[in-house]
Amino acid sequence: MPNKKNTAKASQKTRILVVDDHPIVRQGLAQLIEEEPDLEVCAQAEDAPEAMSLIKKLGPDFLIIDISLKETSGMELIKDVKAAYPNLPVLALSMHDESLYAERSLRAGARGYVMKSEATVKVVDAIRKILSGRIYVSENVAAKMMNKIVGAQPDVGASAIERLSDRELEVFSLIGQGYGTRKIADRLHLSVKTIETYRAHIKNKLNLTDATELLQYAIRWSNSRPEQQ
Repeated sequence: MPNKKNTAKASQKTRILVVDDHPIVRQGLAQLIEEEPDLEVCAQAEDAPEAMSLIKKLGPDFLIIDISLKETSGMELIKDVKAAYPNLPVLALSMHDESLYAERSLRAGARGYVMKSEATVKVVDAIRKILSGRIYVSENVAAKMMNKIVGAQPDVGASAIERLSDRELEVFSLIGQGYGTRKIADRLHLSVKTIETYRAHIKNKLNLTDATELLQYAIRWSNSRPEQQ
């Protein structure tokens, strides 16, 4: 007769919480994950507050977080999760260009980064690699990070945008989407003065002289992004 204890242990699945503000994306990920015999989606969340509440309530084994959430960004959520649950593995999922966001996600605390435009099978590959204790990024991102580690010279063609902090990049992106200072402050739950400070830092780092140049630059950048939908 089989050992009930061992059988129960073998039947345990990795419980995954999916955090994305698009219901169709959440459902698609859930369907993909549920096809795996050892993985299951224990819950879904559409924003950061709901995600933190579900983590506390359900204690998932793994998180998939879209970095472009409404209100609090996914990047900030990853940082909050890392601070509160340092051993909880996170996979960042995004439509954003990995050359700009993958390394930022890892610094925030994620263990991997997958673009939504990639084949869905890579999501499962990333989950398994992270669960095995490794980092999951594309070969291009891995090579870029290795060059930094070994002290190679930075890419002379690197965008000035890379000099922006995570929050500055978030503000810059919202400016490019047409948000004014007050609306950005409301969206990020920050004061108008704080947003004005970020705007000043952005102008300085991008060598822009005034608000008009900043707006024009941000709009051009936003419109040129392959991830815009």
